[in-house]
Amino acid sequence: MHPAASVILFTTASGAGYGLLLWLALFALAGFAPTTSLFGSVGLGLALALITIGLLASTFHLGRPERAWRALSQWRSSWLAREGVAAIATYVVAGPFALGWVFLHRVDGPFAAAAGLSGAMSIVTVACTAMIYASLKPIRQWSNGWTAPVYLCLAGATGALLWVDLTLAFGAFRPAFGWLVLTLTALAALVKLGYWRAIDAQTPRSTLASATGLSSYGTVRLLESPHTEENYVMREMGFRVARKHAAKLRRLVITMLFVVPLLALSCVALGASPLFAGVATLSAAVGVGAERWLFFAEATHVSTLYYGRAA
Repeated sequence: MHPAASVILFTTASGAGYGLLLWLALFALAGFAPTTSLFGSVGLGLALALITIGLLASTFHLGRPERAWRALSQWRSSWLAREGVAAIATYVVAGPFALGWVFLHRVDGPFAAAAGLSGAMSIVTVACTAMIYASLKPIRQWSNGWTAPVYLCLAGATGALLWVDLTLAFGAFRPAFGWLVLTLTALAALVKLGYWRAIDAQTPRSTLASATGLSSYGTVRLLESPHTEENYVMREMGFRVARKHAAKLRRLVITMLFVVPLLALSCVALGASPLFAGVATLSAAVGVGAERWLFFAEATHVSTLYYGRAA
């Protein structure tokens, strides 16, 4: 699949934003977050800004962005529509949460309910985003039980990393926050490695013979290309990344998204300079961008069988 920049920005930025919103809600309810207007404004403002940037970026990949609102009506059958509905619901409950925190310095009573719903809807929205891809059976690298956990774990880990940055900046950091991010990052690494192992071990679900219904006639091959010029299917579905390049990018992801943040955050948790948290954040930003690019680039659509791919 063609790794469009708009979709990469959408899934990474909104994932981190929803992850941060989740941790803001949980730690506010637990009493571990400063209830000052400044902290609430910066924290919630950053979370909602990332979410908004991501959602706006997603519309750039649509053929007719001005009609995106029409997709909401298909929530009964479409994960894309469900994601849109969940995103709107998140804004609705995050509003009172932000109002209570920023202007009233309160996260109790009805504002606590809004905080809890904000955290819950953050999880639901990320899960809907993941299911957009996991529900696509023509793409075997996405249609498996690992896709949703990868999205959820990375959203939680990147959001928690931003939470650590915020608490360090406002003097509210606790070593437990650092160990939390370490645990989430390690979990995300294990899930991502499991995903790669699963798609590497999986055999192709379709071949040119099975796709054309000619399996009983022996080997099937194309007589000639169905098109003389590139079309939409070839451009969007036929993108290929060489195996050697994919291996290099996987090593980059492991290093930048997991190894460097784990080492840097270990230093922070043990009392080292807060600058290590900045290193971890910058490294994770590069790593999650590479991870998402590879997520799309490694995906193969069955439609490419009609354009020369054997399986």
